[in-house]
Amino acid sequence: MFALSATALLGLALLAAPVNAAERMPLPTCEVGTRYIELAAEAPSKPPEVCIRPELSLNLFFNAKLARVDVEGRERFRRVKVMDDTLTLVASEALHDGERVPVTVYFQDGAAPMSATFVLVVHPSQAERQVEVSRHERTLASLRQGEQQARAEVQQCREEKARLQAECGGQVGLTGLIENGWLYDKDIVANVITLNVTQRPGDSLVMRRVISYRAVGPKGRGRVAVKVELLNTGTVPWTPTGAALVGSKREALTGLTVWPLEAIPPGKFQSITVEMNAAESEARGTFALKLWGEQGGAAGVTLDGVTFP
Repeated sequence: MFALSATALLGLALLAAPVNAAERMPLPTCEVGTRYIELAAEAPSKPPEVCIRPELSLNLFFNAKLARVDVEGRERFRRVKVMDDTLTLVASEALHDGERVPVTVYFQDGAAPMSATFVLVVHPSQAERQVEVSRHERTLASLRQGEQQARAEVQQCREEKARLQAECGGQVGLTGLIENGWLYDKDIVANVITLNVTQRPGDSLVMRRVISYRAVGPKGRGRVAVKVELLNTGTVPWTPTGAALVGSKREALTGLTVWPLEAIPPGKFQSITVEMNAAESEARGTFALKLWGEQGGAAGVTLDGVTFP
């Protein structure tokens, strides 16, 4: 371990979601909490997309009883269970990040629509665990629940914005870190973890050096970051657009940022830093770091064995 200057933890732009191959479509935005989907009498031009992750259950609740369900590649699911008006799905490890699986349900009552199709999208770090599907107008109670959920999310965003403004206002550089209590008795420490990190085969980006960081701040707050030097061995530029840190129990750390959001030309090296808030007791254990790029660029990279000081 060694202490480092503040510039190692600067940075950053909010991330989105991973894609393993260049030709795949962008991943959808995953909703937090209960997802609500309303079905019209006519089939939509684009079926609703639902985020899933292997080994995590997805429950779809309908306001009508189901007759049957068709799942493409059903053998790649550990569980497909229909019970009255509920469909439970658990994907297996056979499904990989970015894959899309159509699922069609058929209703018993014969009312319009008689069936509905959804597209399950395998997301590297997020999953929608509960989805309520209505073929008619939502009830007042359902609308109120959705409104309360939206208000809670807005309040959370406001609190995070206020915190960031308080931290970023005033002095910058080392002075700012000192004044805000980030350079104190425990300072900022880092580990070179290159030899402990393994890369999965098939990636067009090759790691050369990996360093992880932890900063312990005032009032139990803290931050962690991982800096990766990558070589683009592909034939097209690669620009980072998203990242995920997934633990051994499939828990995904949230609130990640990445810097810089600049393209790595073919045959060139560039360092990318991923950072997130984490108290001293958080972000412990071993994680897989997943980085992915914009649609049309080279494939991303997955690094196993990432740990923080």
